Amino acid sequence: MSPLTDLPEAVVAADVALSTKGRSFHWARRLLGKTHAARATRLYGFCRYLDDIADESASGESAREKLDAAAVSVVTGSATDALICDGLQLMRECRIPSEIVLQLIAGVRSDLDLVSVPDEPALIRYCYRVAGTVGVMMCGVLDVHSTLAHAYAIDLGIAMQLTNICRDVAEDATSGRRYLPASMVGELAPHELVFPSAERLSRVRECVGALLDLADKYYVSGEMGLSYLPLRARFGILVAARVYRAIGTRLRMKDHAFWQGRAMVTDREKAVITARAMLSAPLQIAFWRQPSGHDPRLHAALGSLPGIEKKHGS
Repeated sequence: MSPLTDLPEAVVAADVALSTKGRSFHWARRLLGKTHAARATRLYGFCRYLDDIADESASGESAREKLDAAAVSVVTGSATDALICDGLQLMRECRIPSEIVLQLIAGVRSDLDLVSVPDEPALIRYCYRVAGTVGVMMCGVLDVHSTLAHAYAIDLGIAMQLTNICRDVAEDATSGRRYLPASMVGELAPHELVFPSAERLSRVRECVGALLDLADKYYVSGEMGLSYLPLRARFGILVAARVYRAIGTRLRMKDHAFWQGRAMVTDREKAVITARAMLSAPLQIAFWRQPSGHDPRLHAALGSLPGIEKKHGS
């Protein structure tokens, strides 16, 4: 039985969305305590709902209107939609800054246009908006209110989004979205990535490999911030990160051939990853000791966006 079946309809819907569309997070959620698991599920449902507006609305114009209305709701703190209402309530409960949620909405809204990312800094800014912001929100959900934790939470979100982008190149391309930077693959039209031509194949593969390597740098930084979390939550977030990172490993094993089908991590592999993380993490200093400072190079492209500090630590 779901642990959320006694909660309001919007929250139950979030649980269903997590179990069907966020299987890696659904797997890791069981390692969180009851309160944090429920909050994390609600946050996922809220963010997924915003994302689905962009992907499933009848038209781009309709999607823009709905996202603009959601942004107004975030600013005013009032809404009639059940999932938006629950998201607003969660923001109040967990002290989630409205400017962070507005950045998420702006990132989702940008997907309604023809997406042709020009370079790596633009890609990192996009990943911050649609996923790094979720990392900051998760800090509130997990009762972590030190702003020093935000940099690492943002990095974990960026890492996961880069993994998503590498896994879903062909799927995104069919929706008119090319997240692979032009500086790395050239000015390819999205449809050229569904089944890359022979002359493009090597460059596209190299780009996916380079972005997975870049994601690894953000995963490493993200794990350095685990010590800011409550102990039980550290294991849950670590497992979620390791399971997601394994998607990139799968893609590497396929020689970055994203067009040959979605890279997946089986439940058996998730169990192995979980066991290894649970056994090895307590032996690592970073699991217990807060880092001395965040690598500013990872946020060089982010400037003064909300949640980004000029200096992290000492």
